[in-house]
Amino acid sequence: MNWIKSILNKIKPKFLRYPIVGIAGTTVLLSLFILSINLGAWGKLPNKKELSNFQYQVASEVFTADSILIGKYYLNDRQPVTYAEFPEHLLQALVAIEDERFYEHSGVDYPSLFRVGIKTILLGDDSSGGGSTITQQLAKNLYPRRDRNKTNIVVDKIKEMIIARRLESTFNKKEILTHYLNTVSFGDNTFGIESAALKFFNSRAKNLSIEQVAVLVGMLKATYGYNPRVYPERSLNRRNLVLSAMEKNGFLTSKEKDSLQKLALALDYREYDHDAGIAPYFREEVRKQTLKWVAEQNEKGQDYNIYTSGLKIYTTLNHKMQQLAEEAMVQHMTQLQSRFEKSYGKTAPWLRDKKLIAKLMKRTVPYKKLKADGLSETEILDSLSRDKKPMTLTDWNGNQEQSTSTLDSLQHFMKFLNTGSLSVNGKTGAVLTWIGGIDYKHFKYDHISQSKRQVGSTFKPIVYTAALENGIEPCSYFSAQEVEYKNLEGWSPSNSGDKDEAYLNYSMEEGLSKSVNTIAVKVLEKTGIENVIQQANKMGITEQLPKLPSIALGTAEIKILELAKAYTSYLNEGKALEPFMIKQITNQKDSVLAHFEPKKNKNEAFSKENGQIMLEMMKATINSGTASRIRNSYKLRNDIAGKTGTTQNNKDAWFVALTPKVVHISWVGSDHHEIGFKSTALGQGASAALPLFALWYQKLNKNVGFDTITKAKFPKPNSKVIEALDCDPIKRDGFFKRLFKNPKKKKSKKFRS
Repeated sequence: MNWIKSILNKIKPKFLRYPIVGIAGTTVLLSLFILSINLGAWGKLPNKKELSNFQYQVASEVFTADSILIGKYYLNDRQPVTYAEFPEHLLQALVAIEDERFYEHSGVDYPSLFRVGIKTILLGDDSSGGGSTITQQLAKNLYPRRDRNKTNIVVDKIKEMIIARRLESTFNKKEILTHYLNTVSFGDNTFGIESAALKFFNSRAKNLSIEQVAVLVGMLKATYGYNPRVYPERSLNRRNLVLSAMEKNGFLTSKEKDSLQKLALALDYREYDHDAGIAPYFREEVRKQTLKWVAEQNEKGQDYNIYTSGLKIYTTLNHKMQQLAEEAMVQHMTQLQSRFEKSYGKTAPWLRDKKLIAKLMKRTVPYKKLKADGLSETEILDSLSRDKKPMTLTDWNGNQEQSTSTLDSLQHFMKFLNTGSLSVNGKTGAVLTWIGGIDYKHFKYDHISQSKRQVGSTFKPIVYTAALENGIEPCSYFSAQEVEYKNLEGWSPSNSGDKDEAYLNYSMEEGLSKSVNTIAVKVLEKTGIENVIQQANKMGITEQLPKLPSIALGTAEIKILELAKAYTSYLNEGKALEPFMIKQITNQKDSVLAHFEPKKNKNEAFSKENGQIMLEMMKATINSGTASRIRNSYKLRNDIAGKTGTTQNNKDAWFVALTPKVVHISWVGSDHHEIGFKSTALGQGASAALPLFALWYQKLNKNVGFDTITKAKFPKPNSKVIEALDCDPIKRDGFFKRLFKNPKKKKSKKFRS
């Protein structure tokens, strides 16, 4: 201790001895504190090697066939870009407002730090800022702070200064700016300038204007407080402050600054929300298929992650066609829902069917929670119908905030009709549009990839195709008279026409175009159930089909995807195409990782001639049959073939349209099988499902960009096909046959197959 006394005695005057010792001691302690942080006593610090090898977590992107970004899969929404893709005014704005001496310091701006310290500590000026350089902010981006107490803030600050110095010795200034602009947060789980540019201005970073750059750079001080969507006035003021800083640093003239500051705040906000945006059901199915592909690749030794590997997924979807399809869906379903509710009035099942309501109530989370708490059935139902809380109820007129009980909410959503609508390229199987439901946020069940519904009369073309393949001539006639089948417990399929039909005999073409049920069953009977099922399998349907005569009327439950596959065979000389939605997957640098080709059945499901005959029959459905409103009401003059479908008790409405290049299938119905349409007039395929195609095709017709699709023509049928169909559509029973036939009495016989 003598050496300390010796030093103290040498200090003159005496009153300075202890302050100097105090300063020296503090300096030593501070140095030891900093040294301990540097050595990792307060947590390991990254070395140069680790800093040079860090990897971004990068969102995967989903693109349409025309390369429009429609969605992302991510933990953190980030798309890194290179330094060359930063506009010069972006770098200028960043340096001007965040770190004026960026190009002069080595990671820590000591003069700025000293200034901030004096203002904050001695003068109490909280507005003096934090004194952090861009490099220090990069350090914080790469290694976020964990704790928020005062001791740890000091440790974190020193850590960031040390890491900043190491970053400066590892990267050059351009690389530091690149890493910073690719990692910095813009709030709302958005990271990096590219993702921010897409979200707030629907623009790539390289295309941002000066005023747009100023908005985004201005957000960095407080990502929520200066969010232009949430606080536009604050954001505008902050933007103008950034522009002033750019002028002060010589990046803008006074005239340029004044001109830019007069501009309004113009956002083009796009939230890449999984529940919102274009084609949400499609994007979810793409996600599922990509996850499956990733799993297969990782089993082979790869290391891909759909949420962090920055995959680029290029799909088959046509962006404009999808937009128009969604517009058509909203237009039709808004009107149909209104008519649907009016048709029931106060007798609606969502209001009166207590058994159904109770059944659905038991599936709700609140019910299950109260049940687990030990409440009785009566107590639960009483609570769920009485207790109200603020809820957002959505309908076709928008969102409404209401004080609502669980019962009210259940009844509200029970009433909605839903839909599935799909169009595929008839020559490749590429999915063009995909609408899995009316609103993904509230109805996540996808009616294209998940739902199996009875397909009604849309199955009849398969029955008729099987008949042709088994030698039945298209000009064969079948009586429309209703038959009661004794060996099928008196099953008696009927038609919606009048009793005079008992005297009529339909050709196959007329029977299909008018969708006569009794004819379809008789065609099935003559063809054989097994032959029909085999025909369906050849056309790509893999579902287990019921070996019952009712299959002729479409009692089989089939997914829209499978039905679409079957119908593509009519456009491909009998070879069915597997609908597909992903064309290729690449990495961040656009190196192709996988390419997907159309899958076509190798074997023909039917002859070319029979395929032409079926197309002619389905053209008749459009021109004069159950889908004639395509011509009469919607005035479509395009080449179109098709088939309507309606299931028992009007539960499901279907429409299939075939054009020379597109297969389109639409379904409409309730998610609750117990609820059907009140009347056939409203719920038949021609009324409920057909408009989804007709309205969409009207929109396509108005866009010359789709002329190659809408103006395409079916190949002319050959002479043999024309000759095979050259017969009267209907033959009426002769006088004596009519004389001895009672049209009110069903014919009774056994069903033979």
